[in-house]
Formats: sequence, structure tokens, C-alpha cells
Amino acid sequence: MSDVILTAAPARPEVTGAVTRGAARLLVALDWAPLFEVTLPNGRRADLLAVSRRGEVIIVEVKSGLEDFRTDAKWPDYAPWCDRFYFAVAPEFPRHVLPPEPGLIVADAFDGAVVREPPASQLAPARRRALILSFGRLAALRALAL
Repeated sequence: MSDVILTAAPARPEVTGAVTRGAARLLVALDWAPLFEVTLPNGRRADLLAVSRRGEVIIVEVKSGLEDFRTDAKWPDYAPWCDRFYFAVAPEFPRHVLPPEPGLIVADAFDGAVVREPPASQLAPARRRALILSFGRLAALRALAL
């Protein structure tokens, strides 16, 4: 009998959770305040939405693998709701398939790195104000639930 041990690749939810945690830790290290799973006014749900001390807003869309990226065409719907948009992927993700416009974060469960910065855009002041108020309320309500 052989001593070969087969290991399965991590399941999609495990990869998503690990990349999300690593990207959030990176954002905190870069002095951003992230929240997980934030529903936007257009009904889309951002995996991570973060606000800087200056009131800038970024959205990070986590992709667990190639199939996740290919079957999810909603990512362009995030751009009108942030100053910068990033994909976050695991180190083994085939990055060449990603479009060049969004920023790119590569992360594992412990940390991440910004590999590519996206072009900056400016949210309209009224939209920024509404998003930041909504962000603060959501953060406060989640803190109360703890």
C-alpha cells in the first residue's frame, strides 16, 4: 500500500473567507476602516467597503477562484459607489484573466498586498455623504449586536 496522501483544494467558502480576512487586515494596516458585506443603495453587496480618515471610499470584491470571477458580471456596478475599486484574490489565482482597470490585492488569511492601484475617481459630495452616514450607522448597529 502506498503512503501517498491526497489533499483536497480548499473549498470556495474557505478561500473567500481567508482572502476577505487578509484583505481586511491589509486595509486596517493601511489606516482604512473596513466593514464586511455592505449593501449598497443599488442593491449590490460589497464584500468589503472601507473609509479613510479623509472620507475616501473604496470597495473590494473578493474572488475565490476563476469560476467565481467568470460567473460574476456584477463587479462594474460597484464603481459608481466608491473612489477606488479593487479585486482581492488568493496568491494562486490566475491574475492575467482580471481586467486591468480595477486595483488588485493579493491576500491570504493573514495579510495581503496591493499589487496594482486602480485609477482614482471622485464620488459626488452628496453620494459620499450618504455612503459615509450609512457606513457609520451600519458600524454602530453591528457593534451593538456584539
